[in-house]
Amino acid sequence: MKKTTLISAFLLISASVFIISCGKDKPVTSESNEVLTTTDGQVYVVDTLNSKAEWKGFKVVKSDNTSHIGNLKFESGEVTVKDNKLESGQFVVDMNSLTNEDLKDTESNGKLLGHLKSADFFDTAKFPTASFEITKVTEAPAGSDYNTVLDGNLTLKGITKPATFNANVKLKDGELSIATEPKDINRDEFGIKFQMPAAEGLIKNEINVQMKVKAIEKK
Repeated sequence: MKKTTLISAFLLISASVFIISCGKDKPVTSESNEVLTTTDGQVYVVDTLNSKAEWKGFKVVKSDNTSHIGNLKFESGEVTVKDNKLESGQFVVDMNSLTNEDLKDTESNGKLLGHLKSADFFDTAKFPTASFEITKVTEAPAGSDYNTVLDGNLTLKGITKPATFNANVKLKDGELSIATEPKDINRDEFGIKFQMPAAEGLIKNEINVQMKVKAIEKK
């Protein structure tokens, strides 16, 4: 696999990571949404084995032929339900769980992931986790494909920014599921500014991210 392809794959996912906060270092910015939720209610714990964040990125010419895809696992998370409605929540992502699903060659895939986790990019030794905190939950407008709007704070590499996700939230038999819309996140806002030379194919600053969360009622 050529070096340019490996670097390209990184750039495509760099904004995604979702989710997202430094687990040990304080955010270097204070830009965030005010927390309007409460933790008063029944707690549901994220099922980390059956939850994930999916990413999909593109070169400037956006098509399936120029895309890369992968996943991230949740390290932990909890949500609160009050009066049978989602009230609040926070999700922590394990940055070292980063995967790429379209590069099938084992050696190339391993080299790519090693580079992504290095100080050149995500620096997972310093920033091992990422997070999304829900700050407000509202009902989606009539006619929407989703039933809920989640406002929150997204943190990546120590930088926190407000973020809003449309989502479908379902609660049944002690299990809560959250499936967000596929949403573009701008990696440049999180200080990830690396770009390929134009001759080698520019990478879009945006990465498409979708969270799929399953949480179980805490007994």
